[in-house]
Amino acid sequence: MSFTPAARLLAVFMVLLALNGCAANPTPAFVAHSGAPSPSAPPTPAETAAPTPTPTPTAKPKPKSLEWYVAKAPAYQPVQPHPVKLPANGLPPFWLRVPTQDKVAFITIDDGALARPTAVPDFIRDAHIPVTMFLNSPAATEHTDYFKAIEAAGGVVENHTIHHTSLRGKSYAYQKQEICGSADKLEELFGKRPTLFRPPFGDHDDTTIRAAKDCGAKALFYWTETVDKGIVRYQTPDKHVRAGDVLLMHFRPRLMDDLLAALRAIHAAGLTPALIRDYV
Repeated sequence: MSFTPAARLLAVFMVLLALNGCAANPTPAFVAHSGAPSPSAPPTPAETAAPTPTPTPTAKPKPKSLEWYVAKAPAYQPVQPHPVKLPANGLPPFWLRVPTQDKVAFITIDDGALARPTAVPDFIRDAHIPVTMFLNSPAATEHTDYFKAIEAAGGVVENHTIHHTSLRGKSYAYQKQEICGSADKLEELFGKRPTLFRPPFGDHDDTTIRAAKDCGAKALFYWTETVDKGIVRYQTPDKHVRAGDVLLMHFRPRLMDDLLAALRAIHAAGLTPALIRDYV
Protein backbone atom coordinates (compact mmCIF):
# COMPACT_ATOMS: atom_id res chain seq x y z
CA MET A 1 0.00 0.00 0.00
CA SER A 2 1.35 3.46 -0.94
CA PHE A 3 0.72 6.70 0.99
CA THR A 4 0.64 10.18 -0.35
CA PRO A 5 3.16 12.59 1.13
CA ALA A 6 0.35 14.31 3.03
CA ALA A 7 -0.84 11.00 4.56
CA ARG A 8 2.66 10.01 5.64
CA LEU A 9 3.10 13.41 7.28
CA LEU A 10 -0.21 13.01 9.14
CA ALA A 11 0.78 9.54 10.41
CA VAL A 12 4.11 10.76 11.79
CA PHE A 13 2.31 13.63 13.51
CA MET A 14 -0.14 11.24 15.19
CA VAL A 15 2.67 8.96 16.48
CA LEU A 16 4.53 11.91 17.99
CA LEU A 17 1.34 13.16 19.59
CA ALA A 18 0.72 9.71 21.18
CA LEU A 19 4.27 9.43 22.51
CA ASN A 20 4.03 12.86 24.07
CA GLY A 21 0.80 11.89 25.90
CA CYS A 22 2.35 8.67 27.35
CA ALA A 23 5.27 10.60 28.82
CA ALA A 24 2.98 13.15 30.47
CA ASN A 25 0.47 10.66 31.88
CA PRO A 26 1.95 7.12 31.91
CA THR A 27 -0.29 4.09 32.44
CA PRO A 28 1.55 0.89 33.50
CA ALA A 29 0.58 -2.40 31.96
CA PHE A 30 -0.15 -3.83 35.49
CA VAL A 31 -0.02 -2.74 39.13
CA ALA A 32 1.24 -5.09 41.91
CA HIS A 33 -1.11 -4.73 44.91
CA SER A 34 0.45 -5.67 48.24
CA GLY A 35 -2.67 -5.13 50.35
CA ALA A 36 -0.80 -2.71 52.67
CA PRO A 37 -1.73 0.96 52.80
CA SER A 38 0.57 3.58 51.36
CA PRO A 39 3.24 4.58 53.86
CA SER A 40 1.94 8.11 53.76
CA ALA A 41 -1.71 7.12 54.29
CA PRO A 42 -3.04 7.64 57.89
CA PRO A 43 -4.33 4.49 59.66
CA THR A 44 -8.05 3.95 59.79
CA PRO A 45 -9.83 3.71 63.21
CA ALA A 46 -10.10 -0.07 62.82
CA GLU A 47 -6.35 -0.34 62.31
CA THR A 48 -5.54 1.60 65.51
CA ALA A 49 -4.69 -0.90 68.34
CA ALA A 50 -6.70 -0.41 71.53
CA PRO A 51 -4.57 0.06 74.66
CA THR A 52 -4.23 -3.05 76.88
CA PRO A 53 -6.17 -2.50 80.12
CA THR A 54 -4.09 -2.56 83.30
CA PRO A 55 -5.18 -5.57 85.42
CA THR A 56 -6.70 -4.71 88.76
CA PRO A 57 -4.62 -6.26 91.56
CA THR A 58 -6.49 -8.98 93.48
CA ALA A 59 -6.45 -8.38 97.19
CA LYS A 60 -5.25 -11.36 99.20
CA PRO A 61 -7.71 -12.54 101.84
CA LYS A 62 -6.69 -11.55 105.33
CA PRO A 63 -5.69 -14.44 107.57
CA LYS A 64 -8.39 -15.30 110.10
CA SER A 65 -7.50 -14.51 113.69
CA LEU A 66 -7.64 -16.82 116.69
CA GLU A 67 -10.59 -14.79 117.95
CA TRP A 68 -12.43 -15.47 114.68
CA TYR A 69 -11.99 -19.23 115.05
CA VAL A 70 -13.04 -19.22 118.69
CA ALA A 71 -16.15 -17.18 117.86
CA LYS A 72 -17.11 -19.63 115.09
CA ALA A 73 -16.64 -22.74 117.24
CA PRO A 74 -19.96 -24.16 118.52
CA ALA A 75 -20.39 -24.30 122.28
CA TYR A 76 -21.20 -27.59 124.00
CA GLN A 77 -21.59 -29.13 127.41
CA PRO A 78 -19.31 -32.09 128.21
CA VAL A 79 -20.98 -35.50 128.47
CA GLN A 80 -20.42 -37.77 131.43
CA PRO A 81 -18.43 -40.66 129.88
CA HIS A 82 -19.42 -44.30 130.23
CA PRO A 83 -16.32 -46.46 129.59
CA VAL A 84 -16.82 -49.36 127.18
CA LYS A 85 -16.04 -52.98 127.92
CA LEU A 86 -12.94 -54.44 126.33
CA PRO A 87 -12.90 -57.95 124.81
CA ALA A 88 -12.77 -60.79 127.30
CA ASN A 89 -9.85 -62.45 125.48
CA GLY A 90 -7.50 -59.71 126.65
CA LEU A 91 -6.45 -58.65 123.14
CA PRO A 92 -6.83 -54.97 122.27
CA PRO A 93 -9.71 -54.40 119.78
CA PHE A 94 -9.28 -52.62 116.45
CA TRP A 95 -12.13 -50.09 116.24
CA LEU A 96 -13.42 -47.93 113.41
CA ARG A 97 -15.65 -46.24 116.00
CA VAL A 98 -15.88 -46.48 119.74
CA PRO A 99 -18.82 -48.73 120.67
CA THR A 100 -20.62 -46.26 122.94
CA GLN A 101 -24.22 -45.17 123.31
CA ASP A 102 -23.14 -41.73 124.51
CA LYS A 103 -23.78 -38.93 122.03
CA VAL A 104 -20.10 -38.20 121.47
CA ALA A 105 -17.53 -38.25 118.67
CA PHE A 106 -13.75 -38.15 118.83
CA ILE A 107 -11.28 -35.74 117.21
CA THR A 108 -7.87 -37.26 116.49
CA ILE A 109 -4.73 -35.67 114.98
CA ASP A 110 -1.91 -37.77 113.52
CA ASP A 111 1.85 -37.57 112.87
CA GLY A 112 3.33 -34.22 114.01
CA ALA A 113 6.26 -33.67 111.67
CA LEU A 114 4.73 -31.77 108.73
CA ALA A 115 3.29 -28.57 110.21
CA ARG A 116 2.34 -27.15 113.59
CA PRO A 117 0.25 -23.97 113.26
CA THR A 118 1.15 -21.69 116.15
CA ALA A 119 -2.42 -20.79 117.15
CA VAL A 120 -3.60 -24.41 117.52
CA PRO A 121 -2.80 -24.82 121.26
CA ASP A 122 -4.62 -21.57 122.05
CA PHE A 123 -7.60 -22.56 119.90
CA ILE A 124 -7.85 -25.94 121.63
CA ARG A 125 -7.67 -24.23 125.03
CA ASP A 126 -10.06 -21.34 124.32
CA ALA A 127 -12.66 -23.44 122.46
CA HIS A 128 -12.33 -26.39 124.92
CA ILE A 129 -11.57 -28.95 122.17
CA PRO A 130 -10.73 -32.45 123.42
CA VAL A 131 -8.18 -33.86 120.98
CA THR A 132 -6.26 -37.14 120.86
CA MET A 133 -2.81 -36.84 119.28
CA PHE A 134 -1.36 -39.99 117.71
CA LEU A 135 2.28 -38.92 117.43
CA ASN A 136 5.36 -40.36 115.80
CA SER A 137 8.06 -40.33 118.46
CA PRO A 138 10.73 -38.46 116.36
CA ALA A 139 8.30 -35.59 115.73
CA ALA A 140 7.35 -35.57 119.41
CA THR A 141 11.03 -35.45 120.33
CA GLU A 142 11.79 -32.54 117.99
CA HIS A 143 8.72 -30.46 118.87
CA THR A 144 8.04 -31.50 122.47
CA ASP A 145 7.13 -28.02 123.70
CA TYR A 146 4.46 -27.62 121.04
CA PHE A 147 2.75 -30.90 121.89
CA LYS A 148 3.08 -30.22 125.60
CA ALA A 149 1.22 -26.94 125.01
CA ILE A 150 -1.62 -28.88 123.37
CA GLU A 151 -1.55 -31.40 126.20
CA ALA A 152 -1.82 -28.55 128.72
CA ALA A 153 -4.78 -27.17 126.73
CA GLY A 154 -6.68 -30.47 127.03
CA GLY A 155 -5.09 -32.82 124.50
CA VAL A 156 -3.85 -36.36 125.06
CA VAL A 157 -0.72 -37.95 123.54
CA GLU A 158 -1.01 -41.47 122.08
CA ASN A 159 1.15 -43.78 119.95
CA HIS A 160 1.67 -43.80 116.15
CA THR A 161 5.02 -45.72 115.83
CA ILE A 162 8.54 -44.46 115.27
CA HIS A 163 8.96 -44.37 111.48
CA HIS A 164 5.35 -44.24 110.23
CA THR A 165 5.71 -47.33 108.06
CA SER A 166 3.08 -49.94 107.25
CA LEU A 167 3.19 -52.74 109.82
CA ARG A 168 1.10 -55.30 108.00
CA GLY A 169 3.10 -58.40 107.12
CA LYS A 170 6.17 -57.38 109.10
CA SER A 171 7.76 -59.64 111.71
CA TYR A 172 6.73 -59.55 115.35
CA ALA A 173 10.16 -58.19 116.32
CA TYR A 174 9.91 -55.33 113.82
CA GLN A 175 6.38 -54.39 114.82
CA LYS A 176 7.13 -54.55 118.52
CA GLN A 177 10.14 -52.30 118.08
CA GLU A 178 8.07 -49.72 116.16
CA ILE A 179 5.27 -49.74 118.73
CA CYS A 180 7.16 -50.24 121.98
CA GLY A 181 10.03 -47.98 120.92
CA SER A 182 7.62 -45.13 120.25
CA ALA A 183 5.65 -45.77 123.47
CA ASP A 184 8.86 -45.75 125.51
CA LYS A 185 9.93 -42.40 124.04
CA LEU A 186 6.52 -40.78 124.43
CA GLU A 187 6.40 -41.90 128.05
CA GLU A 188 9.83 -40.37 128.59
CA LEU A 189 8.80 -37.06 126.99
CA PHE A 190 5.32 -36.62 128.47
CA GLY A 191 5.48 -38.62 131.70
CA LYS A 192 2.67 -41.03 130.84
CA ARG A 193 2.72 -44.17 128.74
CA PRO A 194 0.35 -44.24 125.75
CA THR A 195 -2.45 -46.80 126.03
CA LEU A 196 -4.04 -46.22 122.60
CA PHE A 197 -2.45 -46.98 119.25
CA ARG A 198 -3.15 -46.12 115.63
CA PRO A 199 -1.12 -48.10 113.08
CA PRO A 200 0.10 -45.94 110.18
CA PHE A 201 -2.44 -45.91 107.32
CA GLY A 202 -4.59 -48.22 109.45
CA ASP A 203 -2.55 -51.17 108.13
CA HIS A 204 -2.36 -54.02 110.62
CA ASP A 205 -2.59 -57.78 111.07
CA ASP A 206 -2.85 -60.20 113.98
CA THR A 207 0.84 -59.67 114.74
CA THR A 208 0.18 -55.92 115.09
CA ILE A 209 -2.52 -56.54 117.68
CA ARG A 210 -0.31 -58.93 119.66
CA ALA A 211 2.66 -56.54 119.58
CA ALA A 212 0.46 -53.59 120.56
CA LYS A 213 -0.84 -55.54 123.56
CA ASP A 214 2.68 -56.41 124.63
CA CYS A 215 3.55 -52.68 124.41
CA GLY A 216 0.69 -51.70 126.72
CA ALA A 217 -2.02 -50.71 124.20
CA LYS A 218 -5.65 -51.20 125.25
CA ALA A 219 -7.16 -50.52 121.82
CA LEU A 220 -6.21 -49.79 118.19
CA PHE A 221 -8.08 -47.28 116.04
CA TYR A 222 -9.04 -46.59 112.44
CA TRP A 223 -11.40 -43.71 111.53
CA THR A 224 -14.86 -43.01 110.13
CA GLU A 225 -14.30 -39.48 108.75
CA THR A 226 -11.26 -37.57 107.54
CA VAL A 227 -10.84 -33.79 107.66
CA ASP A 228 -8.46 -31.83 105.41
CA LYS A 229 -8.37 -28.19 104.26
CA GLY A 230 -11.51 -27.53 106.27
CA ILE A 231 -13.58 -30.22 104.53
CA VAL A 232 -15.05 -33.26 106.28
CA ARG A 233 -14.96 -36.35 104.08
CA TYR A 234 -17.30 -39.11 105.16
CA GLN A 235 -16.55 -42.81 104.77
CA THR A 236 -20.25 -43.73 104.86
CA PRO A 237 -23.04 -42.78 102.42
CA ASP A 238 -25.26 -41.04 104.99
CA LYS A 239 -22.79 -38.11 105.24
CA HIS A 240 -23.12 -37.31 108.91
CA VAL A 241 -21.20 -38.03 112.09
CA ARG A 242 -22.60 -40.79 114.28
CA ALA A 243 -22.13 -41.56 117.97
CA GLY A 244 -18.73 -43.12 118.57
CA ASP A 245 -17.23 -41.91 115.27
CA VAL A 246 -13.51 -41.17 115.08
CA LEU A 247 -12.52 -38.15 112.95
CA LEU A 248 -8.99 -38.16 111.53
CA MET A 249 -6.92 -35.10 110.65
CA HIS A 250 -3.19 -34.37 110.56
CA PHE A 251 -0.76 -31.73 111.73
CA ARG A 252 -0.94 -29.75 108.49
CA PRO A 253 -0.93 -26.01 107.66
CA ARG A 254 -4.75 -25.68 107.78
CA LEU A 255 -5.27 -27.55 111.03
CA MET A 256 -7.24 -24.62 112.46
CA ASP A 257 -9.80 -24.98 109.65
CA ASP A 258 -9.88 -28.75 110.13
CA LEU A 259 -10.59 -28.46 113.84
CA LEU A 260 -13.37 -25.96 113.21
CA ALA A 261 -14.92 -28.13 110.48
CA ALA A 262 -14.84 -31.17 112.78
CA LEU A 263 -16.49 -29.24 115.60
CA ARG A 264 -19.25 -28.02 113.29
CA ALA A 265 -19.89 -31.48 111.85
CA ILE A 266 -20.10 -33.00 115.33
CA HIS A 267 -22.41 -30.21 116.51
CA ALA A 268 -24.64 -30.54 113.42
CA ALA A 269 -25.12 -34.23 114.27
CA GLY A 270 -26.28 -33.38 117.78
CA LEU A 271 -23.11 -34.81 119.32
CA THR A 272 -20.35 -33.60 121.63
CA PRO A 273 -16.56 -33.96 121.14
CA ALA A 274 -14.89 -36.18 123.73
CA LEU A 275 -11.56 -37.84 124.56
CA ILE A 276 -11.15 -41.50 123.57
CA ARG A 277 -9.13 -42.13 126.71
CA ASP A 278 -12.23 -41.40 128.82
CA TYR A 279 -13.98 -44.33 127.15
CA VAL A 280 -11.21 -46.96 127.01
